[in-house]
Amino acid sequence: MIGRGMLGVTVGVLGIVLALAGGPEAVAAGDPLASYRWRSRVLVLAGPDAGDPRVRAQREAVAAARDGFAERDLVLVEALGPDARAASLRRRLGLPEGAFRAVLVGKDGEAKITAAEPIPTARLFETVDAMPMRRDEMRGRR
Repeated sequence: MIGRGMLGVTVGVLGIVLALAGGPEAVAAGDPLASYRWRSRVLVLAGPDAGDPRVRAQREAVAAARDGFAERDLVLVEALGPDARAASLRRRLGLPEGAFRAVLVGKDGEAKITAAEPIPTARLFETVDAMPMRRDEMRGRR
């Protein structure tokens, strides 16, 4: 039997775990982006495979702008091919199977840009830098 104090601790720990995972809805739905919520912005690359020239072009743009990605807490996540993880990411973002898409997801877990072609890093950075949370981050780092 769990005592009253122990139950409070158990519920408190569960609440922390759920909050870190993006809330109970994310955990229940198996949200593949839940671990990034409120921690990182995500650029999701979806496509048929790693050999797609648009995937290669977006990867090269990301590699060239590595410092800008780090400064903006922006990470790259790939949903390539037919595996279950890729299918889960495509389903979460409402993306077609087998087609290239680049999606910028904010720290709130919502898609901010969805494009059928690689997104230029200048556009990614402008979009992120215009977000209220990012503006707060920039003020805090000065």
